[in-house]
Amino acid sequence: MWQVRLRRLPYTRRVAGTALQRCWQKPLPATGTDWRQVSFLVVDTEMSSLDADDGELLSIGWVAVEQGAIVLGSARHYLVQAQRSVGQSAIIHSLRDCELTGAATGAEVLQRFLAAAAGKVLVLHNAALDMAFLDRVSRREFNAPVLLPLVDTLLQEERLLRRKEQPIRPGDLRLHACRERYQLPPHQGHNALLDALATAELLLALAAHRGRGQFFPLRQLL
Repeated sequence: MWQVRLRRLPYTRRVAGTALQRCWQKPLPATGTDWRQVSFLVVDTEMSSLDADDGELLSIGWVAVEQGAIVLGSARHYLVQAQRSVGQSAIIHSLRDCELTGAATGAEVLQRFLAAAAGKVLVLHNAALDMAFLDRVSRREFNAPVLLPLVDTLLQEERLLRRKEQPIRPGDLRLHACRERYQLPPHQGHNALLDALATAELLLALAAHRGRGQFFPLRQLL
C-alpha cells in the first residue's frame, strides 16, 4: 500500500479537515493479508458518456465484501443530479432526466461513498472508467483524486487469459463474459447496484479459483 500512501502526499494539506482526509486516515490492509481477511467495497457507476471530460456521473452503487462473503445489508444505490440532459445515454442505463431531478448532488454522494470506502480496498470492473468520473467529482470537491487501493476484475481476467495464452476476442472481458467463465448466472447489466453485486460475485469466484481454498494474498489481486 506504500504506493497509494506516496501518491497521497502532495494532497495532504489540500484535503485537511475533509471527508477525503477522514477516509485516508483509516488503516489499510497489508498486501500480504489473505484475501478472505480483507474488507472490500465493490463499486459500479453509470454515466452519460464514456468520456469523463464530457460526461457526468449519474448513479453509483456499492456493496461490501467481508470475510470472503457479500454483505447484502451494506448495498447502496444513489442517483446523482445531472447538470445537462442525459441524452442518448438513457438507452444504455435507462436513467431519464426526470428521474435525476431532486437526486443527491455529486458532493453528497461522494461524502457517503468515502465514508463507506474508508479502510477498504475498492473493486471495480474496468476501474479506469469509473474512477475517472469519481476522481473528477473528488477533484471538484477536494482538489484531489480519490486515491484508494483497488482491484480491477477486468484486468485480473485479462492477465489470467494471457497467462493461459488464450486469444482475447472482442467482448471477452465484458462483465457478463467474465462471469460465464466461472459458471455464474446470466446477468443483465447497466444498473449500478446490480452491476456492483455482479462484480462482487465475480471477485469471489476468481479469488476462490486462483486461491483454490489456500492462502491467497491481496497483492495477487492488486
